[in-house]
Amino acid sequence: MGEMNDAARLFAYDAFAAGVRDELAATIARMDELAAAGKVKTATYRQLFAARVTLKEIDARLRERGL
Repeated sequence: MGEMNDAARLFAYDAFAAGVRDELAATIARMDELAAAGKVKTATYRQLFAARVTLKEIDARLRERGL
């Protein structure tokens, strides 16, 4: 892969940030569904919980940098 110019890099970072935020929203929505069904002790819920923590950390780092 060749070097990207600044505009291409910014576009790529913006797309990455949007993807992280979309995935975070979907993860939270799925967790809410499971919680409403009383399934907060399931393996799926716990996996989603871990994913949510990671995605929130990535999102926070992106926001700190204005992305």
